[in-house]
Amino acid sequence: MFTTWKALIRKDLRLFFSNRRALLMSVAAPIAIASFFGYALGGSGNAEHSKIPVLVADQDNSAISKEIVAMLAASKELDVKPSTLDAARAAVRKGKAIVAIGIPEGFGADASKAFFGGAKPKMEVLYDPSHSAEQAMVAGILTGEVMQAVSKETFSGPTGRKMVDDSLKRLEGDSSLPPAQKQALIGLLRSVRSWNDQNPGDSGQNSTGGLTMPYEMHAKAITSGSGVRYNGYAHAFGGMGIQFILFVGIDIGIGVLLLRQRGLWKRYRAAPLSRATLLGSRATSAAITSMFVLMVLFGFARLVFGVRIEGSMAGFLCICAAFSLMTAAFGLLIAALGKTPEATRGLAIFVTLIMVMLGGAWVPAFIFPQWLQSATLLVPTRWAMDGLDAMTWRGLGFSAAIGPIAVLTFCALLFGVIAVARFRWEES
Repeated sequence: MFTTWKALIRKDLRLFFSNRRALLMSVAAPIAIASFFGYALGGSGNAEHSKIPVLVADQDNSAISKEIVAMLAASKELDVKPSTLDAARAAVRKGKAIVAIGIPEGFGADASKAFFGGAKPKMEVLYDPSHSAEQAMVAGILTGEVMQAVSKETFSGPTGRKMVDDSLKRLEGDSSLPPAQKQALIGLLRSVRSWNDQNPGDSGQNSTGGLTMPYEMHAKAITSGSGVRYNGYAHAFGGMGIQFILFVGIDIGIGVLLLRQRGLWKRYRAAPLSRATLLGSRATSAAITSMFVLMVLFGFARLVFGVRIEGSMAGFLCICAAFSLMTAAFGLLIAALGKTPEATRGLAIFVTLIMVMLGGAWVPAFIFPQWLQSATLLVPTRWAMDGLDAMTWRGLGFSAAIGPIAVLTFCALLFGVIAVARFRWEES
């Protein structure tokens, strides 16, 4: 019994190590994916990272607002570009920008007064709700920069000097405040004025700030319309749908290789069937299967989680159809380039996982280096994800679907042409 047991183990190990391609993929795939995530997440002290794109609409153009914009632009975490509020809102809705900041008119003067009990101005922060982590990071940076800029100008700049003089006049004639509080504030303002007179050229960097937060942040998620909340299930079902539909394509390709391995492909070739019929039927069945899976997934998401097609229904269906065709062509490509089913399956799964990962279905793309974010535009899954997001929770029109449809259709044709050209019709 023990001898038989050892023989069976030896046989399994020999088969495993004799298939060099399968062995290589068993080791190379986890190494490559782990190395990629380690690099993208910082690695061993890797300082390269992608900046968060931020649009700033400065409607105030005061010394304080200009200082805030300059300090934001100097941040190592942000890529700041000027914009108008309407253009910024449209860019966020379309996914072209992650966060937009609107500095209202009169913000500088009102923020200085807010240090001493005045009304707090509101700063509007528009953000893509699928990037809430980035929005929180921008909000934290913005808070620090506003505090520093306002305190600097308030306690040592021209705006601050005028504000101190105006506040003193107002306090001296105000009888509504308790006498003790009134005297304390007057003494504080006189001390600030005296300090400014003695340090006219000070930059204000040693100032301790003010008394209260000088503004209010009004964060608003930009979706398909007013009152429409972001539904994270839309993105999740799109990402997982793309991943597992590509697995359907893998099964189609591996199925052809198994037919060849078992000798059944030779029987098909002996039948009065054209090459176009043999491959075309495979591709058509794969496309129909993929389309069916997508419809079931989003139908379930609609019934259970309230996912709606807020944008163009025609655009949504066309994107699903284009991706289904691409999946079918991807399956034929696997069958054309693969040799053994075992080794080909491992390689195809590895390629699929990389495409899904780069498409933004697993992790937010903002953690990738900038060059990698640009490189993902070459990956069809990126276009599929962006297209499905645009048609679901973003609520965009058919024009936003034209790009993804064109890219996915092009990839389907490219994969199909390569598959037909490289397909081995005769047994090797």
